[in-house]
Amino acid sequence: MRAIDLFAGCGGLSKGLENSGFKVVAAYENWEAAVKVYKDNFTHPIHNLDLSGEIDTKEFSKHRPQLIAGGPPCQDFSSAGARNEDGGRADLTIAFAQIVTEVKPEWFVMENVARILKSKRVLSQVLAMYKAAGYGLTATVLDASLCGVPQSRKRYFLIGKLGEQDDFLKDILEEKLATKPLTVRQYFTNANLPLPSGHYYRHPRSYARRAIFSIDEPSPTIRGVNRPVPPNYQPHAGDLVQNLAGIRPLTTEERAVIQTFPTDFVFKATKGAIEQMLGNAVPVKLGQYVGTCIKTYVQRKAKEVKAQEKANQTAFSFESAE
Repeated sequence: MRAIDLFAGCGGLSKGLENSGFKVVAAYENWEAAVKVYKDNFTHPIHNLDLSGEIDTKEFSKHRPQLIAGGPPCQDFSSAGARNEDGGRADLTIAFAQIVTEVKPEWFVMENVARILKSKRVLSQVLAMYKAAGYGLTATVLDASLCGVPQSRKRYFLIGKLGEQDDFLKDILEEKLATKPLTVRQYFTNANLPLPSGHYYRHPRSYARRAIFSIDEPSPTIRGVNRPVPPNYQPHAGDLVQNLAGIRPLTTEERAVIQTFPTDFVFKATKGAIEQMLGNAVPVKLGQYVGTCIKTYVQRKAKEVKAQEKANQTAFSFESAE
Protein backbone atom coordinates (compact mmCIF):
# COMPACT_ATOMS: atom_id res chain seq x y z
CA MET A 1 0.00 0.00 0.00
CA ARG A 2 1.43 3.38 -1.05
CA ALA A 3 1.68 5.95 1.75
CA ILE A 4 2.89 9.49 2.32
CA ASP A 5 3.83 10.98 5.69
CA LEU A 6 2.97 14.59 6.55
CA PHE A 7 4.66 16.43 9.46
CA ALA A 8 7.12 13.55 9.26
CA GLY A 9 9.76 14.83 11.68
CA CYS A 10 12.80 12.57 11.63
CA GLY A 11 10.73 9.60 10.47
CA GLY A 12 9.39 7.53 13.39
CA LEU A 13 5.97 6.98 11.84
CA SER A 14 7.45 6.44 8.37
CA LYS A 15 9.82 3.77 9.68
CA GLY A 16 7.00 2.06 11.58
CA LEU A 17 4.78 1.96 8.49
CA GLU A 18 7.64 0.59 6.40
CA ASN A 19 8.30 -2.09 9.00
CA SER A 20 4.66 -3.20 8.79
CA GLY A 21 4.79 -3.55 5.01
CA PHE A 22 3.72 -0.16 3.64
CA LYS A 23 5.56 1.51 0.78
CA VAL A 24 6.22 5.06 1.94
CA VAL A 25 6.78 7.04 -1.26
CA ALA A 26 7.22 10.60 0.06
CA ALA A 27 7.31 12.68 3.22
CA TYR A 28 6.84 16.34 4.14
CA GLU A 29 8.39 18.34 6.98
CA ASN A 30 9.20 21.99 7.62
CA TRP A 31 12.11 21.70 10.09
CA GLU A 32 15.40 21.62 8.19
CA ALA A 33 17.30 19.67 10.86
CA ALA A 34 14.67 16.92 10.84
CA VAL A 35 14.57 16.92 7.03
CA LYS A 36 18.32 16.27 6.92
CA VAL A 37 18.06 13.38 9.40
CA TYR A 38 15.15 11.91 7.44
CA LYS A 39 17.14 12.07 4.19
CA ASP A 40 19.98 10.14 5.81
CA ASN A 41 17.67 7.25 6.70
CA PHE A 42 15.22 6.78 3.81
CA THR A 43 15.54 6.32 0.07
CA HIS A 44 12.26 8.03 -0.84
CA PRO A 45 12.14 11.85 -1.01
CA ILE A 46 11.23 14.21 1.80
CA HIS A 47 10.11 17.73 0.88
CA ASN A 48 10.74 20.79 3.04
CA LEU A 49 7.28 22.34 2.92
CA ASP A 50 5.24 24.51 5.27
CA LEU A 51 1.86 22.81 5.45
CA SER A 52 0.17 25.67 7.28
CA GLY A 53 -0.40 27.85 4.23
CA GLU A 54 -2.39 27.58 1.02
CA ILE A 55 -1.18 24.45 -0.77
CA ASP A 56 -2.23 22.93 -4.06
CA THR A 57 -3.09 19.37 -3.03
CA LYS A 58 -1.90 18.12 -6.42
CA GLU A 59 1.48 18.13 -4.67
CA PHE A 60 0.24 15.13 -2.65
CA SER A 61 -2.08 13.57 -5.22
CA LYS A 62 0.81 13.10 -7.64
CA HIS A 63 2.16 10.34 -5.38
CA ARG A 64 -1.12 8.37 -5.73
CA PRO A 65 -1.23 7.61 -2.01
CA GLN A 66 -3.55 4.92 -0.73
CA LEU A 67 -2.83 6.15 2.80
CA ILE A 68 -1.91 9.57 4.17
CA ALA A 69 -0.33 9.48 7.63
CA GLY A 70 0.80 12.25 9.89
CA GLY A 71 1.22 13.67 13.36
CA PRO A 72 0.39 17.38 13.17
CA PRO A 73 2.42 19.29 15.81
CA CYS A 74 0.53 18.96 19.07
CA GLN A 75 1.95 21.53 21.50
CA ASP A 76 -1.34 23.42 21.68
CA PHE A 77 -3.01 20.27 23.05
CA SER A 78 -0.06 18.96 25.07
CA SER A 79 0.16 19.04 28.85
CA ALA A 80 3.64 20.49 28.30
CA GLY A 81 2.38 23.39 26.21
CA ALA A 82 0.04 26.33 26.59
CA ARG A 83 -2.97 24.16 25.63
CA ASN A 84 -4.34 26.86 23.38
CA GLU A 85 -6.46 25.08 20.80
CA ASP A 86 -6.94 28.34 18.95
CA GLY A 87 -3.18 28.49 18.37
CA GLY A 88 -1.42 28.02 15.06
CA ARG A 89 -0.26 24.50 15.85
CA ALA A 90 -3.80 23.35 16.59
CA ASP A 91 -4.77 24.66 13.17
CA LEU A 92 -2.23 22.28 11.63
CA THR A 93 -4.57 19.45 12.67
CA ILE A 94 -7.20 21.15 10.50
CA ALA A 95 -4.66 21.59 7.69
CA PHE A 96 -3.97 17.84 7.79
CA ALA A 97 -7.71 17.13 7.54
CA GLN A 98 -8.06 19.53 4.61
CA ILE A 99 -5.31 17.76 2.70
CA VAL A 100 -6.79 14.32 3.40
CA THR A 101 -10.34 15.28 2.45
CA GLU A 102 -9.22 16.91 -0.80
CA VAL A 103 -6.81 14.15 -1.88
CA LYS A 104 -9.19 11.43 -0.63
CA PRO A 105 -6.88 8.43 -0.21
CA GLU A 106 -8.57 5.21 0.77
CA TRP A 107 -7.00 5.43 4.24
CA PHE A 108 -5.58 8.02 6.62
CA VAL A 109 -3.88 7.83 10.00
CA MET A 110 -3.59 10.86 12.27
CA GLU A 111 -1.59 10.78 15.50
CA ASN A 112 -1.77 13.31 18.32
CA VAL A 113 -1.55 13.64 22.10
CA ALA A 114 -4.40 12.17 24.12
CA ARG A 115 -5.36 15.64 25.38
CA ILE A 116 -6.82 16.43 21.97
CA LEU A 117 -9.94 14.68 23.31
CA LYS A 118 -10.44 17.69 25.58
CA SER A 119 -10.50 20.14 22.68
CA LYS A 120 -13.79 21.96 22.11
CA ARG A 121 -13.25 23.20 18.58
CA VAL A 122 -10.55 21.44 16.60
CA LEU A 123 -11.41 17.79 17.10
CA SER A 124 -15.12 18.23 16.47
CA GLN A 125 -14.31 20.25 13.33
CA VAL A 126 -11.97 17.67 11.81
CA LEU A 127 -14.27 14.75 12.67
CA ALA A 128 -17.07 16.51 10.82
CA MET A 129 -14.76 17.10 7.85
CA TYR A 130 -13.80 13.44 7.62
CA LYS A 131 -17.40 12.25 7.94
CA ALA A 132 -18.56 14.66 5.22
CA ALA A 133 -15.84 13.25 2.94
CA GLY A 134 -17.17 9.71 3.41
CA TYR A 135 -14.71 8.23 5.90
CA GLY A 136 -15.60 5.67 8.52
CA LEU A 137 -13.57 6.51 11.62
CA THR A 138 -11.88 4.55 14.39
CA ALA A 139 -10.56 6.69 17.24
CA THR A 140 -8.49 5.25 20.05
CA VAL A 141 -5.88 6.16 22.65
CA LEU A 142 -3.01 3.67 22.58
CA ASP A 143 -0.55 3.12 25.40
CA ALA A 144 2.76 2.57 23.65
CA SER A 145 3.94 0.22 26.42
CA LEU A 146 1.29 -2.29 25.26
CA CYS A 147 2.34 -1.91 21.61
CA GLY A 148 5.97 -3.02 21.70
CA VAL A 149 7.46 0.22 23.08
CA PRO A 150 9.14 0.32 26.53
CA GLN A 151 7.50 3.66 27.31
CA SER A 152 4.30 4.83 28.99
CA ARG A 153 3.34 7.14 26.16
CA LYS A 154 -0.37 7.54 25.48
CA ARG A 155 -1.29 8.82 22.03
CA TYR A 156 -4.54 9.46 20.20
CA PHE A 157 -4.93 7.80 16.81
CA LEU A 158 -7.69 8.58 14.35
CA ILE A 159 -7.84 6.07 11.51
CA GLY A 160 -10.16 6.55 8.57
CA LYS A 161 -11.23 4.41 5.63
CA LEU A 162 -13.48 5.53 2.81
CA GLY A 163 -16.90 3.90 2.83
CA GLU A 164 -16.49 2.05 6.14
CA GLN A 165 -18.56 2.04 9.31
CA ASP A 166 -17.24 3.83 12.38
CA ASP A 167 -15.13 1.72 14.78
CA PHE A 168 -14.30 -0.70 11.95
CA LEU A 169 -10.74 -1.22 13.26
CA LYS A 170 -11.41 -1.12 17.00
CA ASP A 171 -11.49 -4.88 17.63
CA ILE A 172 -8.19 -5.49 15.83
CA LEU A 173 -6.49 -2.59 17.61
CA GLU A 174 -7.57 -4.04 20.96
CA GLU A 175 -6.92 -7.73 20.31
CA LYS A 176 -3.26 -7.20 19.42
CA LEU A 177 -2.38 -5.28 22.61
CA ALA A 178 0.03 -6.91 25.03
CA THR A 179 -1.37 -7.97 28.38
CA LYS A 180 1.45 -6.31 30.34
CA PRO A 181 3.46 -3.11 29.81
CA LEU A 182 6.90 -3.60 28.28
CA THR A 183 9.75 -2.59 30.59
CA VAL A 184 13.01 -0.93 29.61
CA ARG A 185 14.95 -3.97 30.82
CA GLN A 186 12.86 -6.36 28.71
CA TYR A 187 13.23 -4.30 25.54
CA PHE A 188 16.98 -3.76 25.84
CA THR A 189 17.52 -7.43 26.75
CA ASN A 190 15.41 -8.68 23.84
CA ALA A 191 17.33 -6.36 21.49
CA ASN A 192 20.66 -7.57 22.95
CA LEU A 193 21.65 -4.01 23.86
CA PRO A 194 23.64 -2.79 26.89
CA LEU A 195 21.28 -1.97 29.73
CA PRO A 196 21.07 1.55 31.18
CA SER A 197 21.87 1.79 34.88
CA GLY A 198 19.18 0.27 37.08
CA HIS A 199 17.75 3.67 38.04
CA TYR A 200 17.91 6.93 36.14
CA TYR A 201 16.85 10.57 36.35
CA ARG A 202 14.13 12.11 34.19
CA HIS A 203 13.62 15.82 34.81
CA PRO A 204 10.09 16.40 36.18
CA ARG A 205 7.81 19.17 35.00
CA SER A 206 7.40 20.11 38.64
CA TYR A 207 9.13 18.92 41.79
CA ALA A 208 5.77 17.67 43.03
CA ARG A 209 6.47 14.65 40.79
CA ARG A 210 9.06 11.95 41.13
CA ALA A 211 12.16 12.03 38.96
CA ILE A 212 13.88 8.68 39.60
CA PHE A 213 12.70 5.72 37.53
CA SER A 214 13.66 2.06 37.21
CA ILE A 215 14.51 0.05 34.13
CA ASP A 216 12.07 -2.56 35.47
CA GLU A 217 9.12 -0.38 34.43
CA PRO A 218 8.28 1.36 31.16
CA SER A 219 10.04 4.67 30.72
CA PRO A 220 7.90 7.77 31.17
CA THR A 221 7.20 9.69 27.97
CA ILE A 222 10.39 10.71 26.19
CA ARG A 223 10.34 14.51 25.97
CA GLY A 224 12.44 17.01 24.07
CA VAL A 225 14.41 17.99 27.19
CA ASN A 226 17.04 15.81 28.85
CA ARG A 227 18.61 17.60 31.79
CA PRO A 228 21.21 16.37 34.28
CA VAL A 229 20.39 15.88 37.94
CA PRO A 230 20.34 19.37 39.53
CA PRO A 231 23.00 19.78 42.25
CA ASN A 232 20.33 20.81 44.75
CA TYR A 233 17.77 18.11 43.84
CA GLN A 234 15.86 16.90 46.89
CA PRO A 235 14.57 13.32 46.47
CA HIS A 236 10.80 13.00 46.09
CA ALA A 237 8.85 10.60 48.27
CA GLY A 238 7.91 8.67 45.13
CA ASP A 239 11.49 8.29 43.87
CA LEU A 240 12.44 4.63 43.73
CA VAL A 241 15.79 5.32 45.41
CA GLN A 242 16.71 8.13 47.76
CA ASN A 243 20.49 7.85 47.40
CA LEU A 244 21.40 9.66 44.17
CA ALA A 245 24.95 8.31 43.94
CA GLY A 246 25.51 7.09 40.37
CA ILE A 247 22.11 8.33 39.17
CA ARG A 248 22.19 9.96 35.74
CA PRO A 249 19.76 10.82 32.96
CA LEU A 250 19.44 8.45 30.01
CA THR A 251 21.84 9.14 27.16
CA THR A 252 20.55 10.39 23.82
CA GLU A 253 21.32 6.95 22.36
CA GLU A 254 19.32 5.21 25.10
CA ARG A 255 16.40 7.57 24.55
CA ALA A 256 16.46 6.75 20.83
CA VAL A 257 16.27 3.03 21.68
CA ILE A 258 13.32 3.67 24.00
CA GLN A 259 11.64 5.46 21.09
CA THR A 260 12.35 2.15 19.29
CA PHE A 261 14.45 3.61 16.51
CA PRO A 262 16.78 0.94 15.10
CA THR A 263 20.35 1.22 16.32
CA ASP A 264 21.57 1.95 12.78
CA PHE A 265 19.27 4.97 12.44
CA VAL A 266 21.55 7.95 11.75
CA PHE A 267 21.11 11.15 13.77
CA LYS A 268 23.36 13.92 12.46
CA ALA A 269 22.36 17.20 14.13
CA THR A 270 23.10 19.21 17.25
CA LYS A 271 22.45 17.40 20.53
CA GLY A 272 19.60 19.77 21.33
CA ALA A 273 17.98 19.20 17.94
CA ILE A 274 18.26 15.43 18.26
CA GLU A 275 16.68 15.49 21.71
CA GLN A 276 13.80 17.56 20.34
CA MET A 277 13.34 15.20 17.38
CA LEU A 278 13.19 12.24 19.74
CA GLY A 279 10.64 13.97 21.95
CA ASN A 280 8.45 14.81 18.95
CA ALA A 281 8.73 11.45 17.20
CA VAL A 282 6.09 8.75 16.97
CA PRO A 283 7.81 5.67 18.44
CA VAL A 284 8.71 3.42 15.54
CA LYS A 285 7.04 0.33 16.97
CA LEU A 286 3.89 2.27 17.82
CA GLY A 287 3.59 3.28 14.17
CA GLN A 288 4.39 -0.32 13.24
CA TYR A 289 1.62 -1.54 15.56
CA VAL A 290 -0.99 0.65 13.87
CA GLY A 291 0.29 -0.30 10.41
CA THR A 292 0.12 -4.00 11.29
CA CYS A 293 -3.47 -3.63 12.49
CA ILE A 294 -4.44 -2.00 9.19
CA LYS A 295 -2.72 -4.77 7.22
CA THR A 296 -4.54 -7.39 9.31
CA TYR A 297 -7.85 -5.69 8.53
CA VAL A 298 -7.08 -5.65 4.80
CA GLN A 299 -6.09 -9.33 4.83
CA ARG A 300 -9.21 -10.37 6.72
CA LYS A 301 -11.44 -8.41 4.36
CA ALA A 302 -9.75 -10.08 1.38
CA LYS A 303 -10.41 -13.52 2.91
CA GLU A 304 -14.05 -12.58 3.50
CA VAL A 305 -14.42 -11.54 -0.14
CA LYS A 306 -12.86 -14.79 -1.37
CA ALA A 307 -15.08 -16.83 0.93
CA GLN A 308 -18.15 -14.98 -0.32
CA GLU A 309 -17.10 -15.48 -3.94
CA LYS A 310 -16.63 -19.20 -3.31
CA ALA A 311 -20.04 -19.41 -1.64
CA ASN A 312 -21.63 -17.61 -4.59
CA GLN A 313 -19.95 -19.99 -7.06
CA THR A 314 -21.19 -22.98 -5.08
CA ALA A 315 -24.72 -21.60 -5.03
CA PHE A 316 -24.55 -20.97 -8.80
CA SER A 317 -23.40 -24.57 -9.41
CA PHE A 318 -26.39 -25.94 -7.49
CA GLU A 319 -28.75 -23.68 -9.41
CA SER A 320 -27.25 -24.79 -12.74
CA ALA A 321 -27.60 -28.46 -11.79
CA GLU A 322 -31.24 -27.95 -11.05
